Amino acid sequence: MVEGARAITEAIETAEGSAICAYVTAGFPTLEGFSHSLLSVAKAADVVEVGVPFTDPMADGLTIQQASHVALENGVNLEWILEILRAGSAASEAPILLMGYYNPFLAYGLDRLGDALTEAQVSGLIVPDLPYDESAELRALLDTHEIALVQLVTPSTPDERLARLAAASGGFVYAVTTTGVTGGETAFDQDSLDYLTRVREVSPVPVLAGFGIRNANQVKELAPYVAGVVVGSALIDAIDRGEDPGELIAGLRFEGATA
Repeated sequence: MVEGARAITEAIETAEGSAICAYVTAGFPTLEGFSHSLLSVAKAADVVEVGVPFTDPMADGLTIQQASHVALENGVNLEWILEILRAGSAASEAPILLMGYYNPFLAYGLDRLGDALTEAQVSGLIVPDLPYDESAELRALLDTHEIALVQLVTPSTPDERLARLAAASGGFVYAVTTTGVTGGETAFDQDSLDYLTRVREVSPVPVLAGFGIRNANQVKELAPYVAGVVVGSALIDAIDRGEDPGELIAGLRFEGATA
């Protein structure tokens, strides 16, 4: 296991109860405001996911789409994000991942991406529009720099592919709870819970459930099935209302037994 993956896995496995991976869009709501939000989130969450704004975030619902639009209007790009992280604006023991579509990483230049991520102390990447079958070049680069590449699975992922993706995932497996986009509030029926059980049974690393996680009741409901959750749109909404995202994370904590 590469160093970045190990740091992410350990942060999840040592969480008190369900682990919280918190997503924030870089540069939202303002350049200065983002630094404050990031610091609050980094202190409260077990893992931090920093979203790289993109013009066509196909997996994201309206909340994150709007946050990305604002961030782009603020002039945010990957270079700015890496500089913020290099400056230590999120000084924390929580591992930091970048969640971004492949184009910004390609535009930055894969030839210099690995060193830049290392200098910014990024532990892993999530690239939702990069199929595993087409990720060999990026995976090789990240492996060289001991940076994890997290794989996403969905309820429609066939069993054989599910096992392959889980085996290849670094840090944790991101189990998307719905075939839609982010931002809604997901209701978990038995099929959803059975799906999460299937993911957990084949995964050598922790499984986190994401998309539509908004309240502590959902976290508690999922605790027997996954090691934790990814929370994004609910945090962005809280930041947009001027609330402290760290307080929202604290309110999601469920300290009972987890999968």
